[in-house]
Amino acid sequence: MNELITMASMTINTIAKQGITRPFGDSRTVNQAFPAAIPSEHSDPFLMCDYFESVQSTNKAEHADDFPVNWHPHRGMDIASYLRTGTGRHGDSLGNRETFDSPGMQWMSVGSGVEHAEGGANDVGTRVQGFQIWINVPSERKMDDPRYGTVPNKDLPSVALKDGAGTARILAGDALGVRGPFETVQDVQMIDFRLEKGSSFEFNIQKGLDTAMLYVYEGGLKSVNGKNEIQEGSVILFDATSDEHRGFIIQTQDYNSGVMLFAGKKLKEPIAWHGPIVMNTQEQIRETMKEISFGAFPPKRVDWDYKRISAFPKEL
Repeated sequence: MNELITMASMTINTIAKQGITRPFGDSRTVNQAFPAAIPSEHSDPFLMCDYFESVQSTNKAEHADDFPVNWHPHRGMDIASYLRTGTGRHGDSLGNRETFDSPGMQWMSVGSGVEHAEGGANDVGTRVQGFQIWINVPSERKMDDPRYGTVPNKDLPSVALKDGAGTARILAGDALGVRGPFETVQDVQMIDFRLEKGSSFEFNIQKGLDTAMLYVYEGGLKSVNGKNEIQEGSVILFDATSDEHRGFIIQTQDYNSGVMLFAGKKLKEPIAWHGPIVMNTQEQIRETMKEISFGAFPPKRVDWDYKRISAFPKEL
């Protein structure tokens, strides 16, 4: 493999193992690439990546107002729910009620605040595989008006890699002649690579980005930039600070693999983090919690009860 290393290859700083977390406060678990494996100061501007793969154990929601992941707030970040299999379902304080097929994505730039709920679109026995990804935003943009987008499969096509190495699905940023549909505040590049067994390929990250990570979420890799035997669940942190060294070279094992690229421009700002609220100071966190307690959150929302489908205007 060493003969494939070029002067453009990034140095690997760290290879860490994904963690296991319980984001719902019950027995349900997810694999977490960051911050469990890579702390926030190194993954900046990326805050969190949870990867889940399970077989649906309950029936789809019987009523339009039922969501397995109940209503909860977010402020100060961009969020993507990217599904590889299964069907996504979402409701929010902007009055959106959406479902989307897979591979597909639902994203929010939550800004000053969104309350939303998720899930309930799949029958018992459905395999649901996907990611929840949080990205930080600059301090001056944390109180922007919220934005939302749903990206069905037809609007999230895969791009063939050279020499039959596999495919790439561009979620955010520019790559391979495609602009990803996730409209993030901070400049990022997010790509889901599906790699064929026994293949190799090289990729250079976007200019101007100084964070780069690869998350090997499925299968393992024979080598990455000269490091051999990369196990499933590994998170690779590169040194992306050089303008000349922007690339990585992957060789796969004798089985297929799934690898997610996260590249972004560091914010280098203080982080105050309280569950789904990410601000810059603890005072801002306290103010947000006060708004939630007094029913003043989110500040921008529809003027009907968005939690009850019966309250929606008839024209919708």
